[in-house]
Amino acid sequence: MSDRDQPLPPTDSREARDLLERFLVSCRRYGVDRRRFIRLVGAGAAGGFLAACAAPEEGAAAASSGSDAPASVFFKDNTELIPHGARNLEARIDRLDSFLTPAPEFFVRNNSTSIAVDTDRYALRVEGAGVDNPLELSLAQLQALPRRSVFSYLECGGNQRAFFRLLLGRAATGTQWGRGGVGMAEWGGVPLGEVLRLADLRDDAVDVQLIGLDVESPEQGFRRPIPVAKALDPDTLLADRMNGAALPPDHGHPLRAIVPGWIGSTNIKWLGRIVVSTEKIWSRNNTTSYVLIGDAYPPEGEALGQPATLQSIKSVLALPWPARLSPGTVTLRGFAHSPHAPIARLQWSVDDGATWSEARLLEPVMRYAWARFEIEWVASSGAHTMITRATDVAGNAQPDDIPFNEKGYLFNLPLPHPISVA
Repeated sequence: MSDRDQPLPPTDSREARDLLERFLVSCRRYGVDRRRFIRLVGAGAAGGFLAACAAPEEGAAAASSGSDAPASVFFKDNTELIPHGARNLEARIDRLDSFLTPAPEFFVRNNSTSIAVDTDRYALRVEGAGVDNPLELSLAQLQALPRRSVFSYLECGGNQRAFFRLLLGRAATGTQWGRGGVGMAEWGGVPLGEVLRLADLRDDAVDVQLIGLDVESPEQGFRRPIPVAKALDPDTLLADRMNGAALPPDHGHPLRAIVPGWIGSTNIKWLGRIVVSTEKIWSRNNTTSYVLIGDAYPPEGEALGQPATLQSIKSVLALPWPARLSPGTVTLRGFAHSPHAPIARLQWSVDDGATWSEARLLEPVMRYAWARFEIEWVASSGAHTMITRATDVAGNAQPDDIPFNEKGYLFNLPLPHPISVA
């Protein structure tokens, strides 16, 4: 039997079958043939395609957790987010419509669990061979230093990881995030550079290790280093405010790092210690975790591959997956972001990339912030697949293909979004 003669899985409706056919066409552009596609969606299962389409969000949450996460694990009400195990909550991207993501709707990625820190006893330690004046600062002392605000999206390095399986047919390890491991906020705090200067940063300093107060390994506290140049960027903050209010406990109260453009694991929550070195720092979180491992990523230093640092340019529609709409003219909305530069354009296609149309970008559009966009579409009855792709001011665009990496970081292919119109 030839590939094109392979029967598609039975579905419980004509609508589901039409969506299945349309989505298969889109997956082919990424090299997934009919046989592999049938294995992905689960041959023989009625409604299997709809379940597979839900997998990047609701379905993946169930698969990764085994059960809903206990409410006591988080300080926020988690009923409106998608649980991934006992530590993580994915935002429902289809419910977000504002420039700033409200804290209750903001995703949570923990390596241990959210913790409560006694602010009366809190102190930030700054030490290491890379400073001549080790110091300890109370929260009040930190808040008395020069301050600034930064508008920046924050995104888990594994956001969209589930699409390695769904679109490319190769499952990556780790939490199967869909599209909602990202949020946008105004962060307020003290530039990290101000604190490093108080500690008399040495000219030969190389790396700045940020260490949280949570306990997630024998190392005691989640940690990740950044180079001195990024630490001294005025937009790299020690933040104590989120959207004009004190940081919520799930998001790092009383102090967290904000490292704009870098993957979420660099933005250490519950920050308690900073170690400045005069040599490159290697630790678990840049040697085996948060590392791009695969044929396309030659090992760097002590790492098994290339440490993931900068995020990748992405765009998503703020629609359920799959979506159902009524016929007629509709306004679709979504978000696009790039770590490199402000978003310059957003294009969309409903004919698998044969033709592209321009979406309208909404203000504000700025570096490190996501850009909202609107698409005016005359929706006709039937099954459709809409693809969006973003380009930034520096010319970076979502790619047509990406190499696989074992842990599924930085997925950013244009997503073919299944839409049924009836």
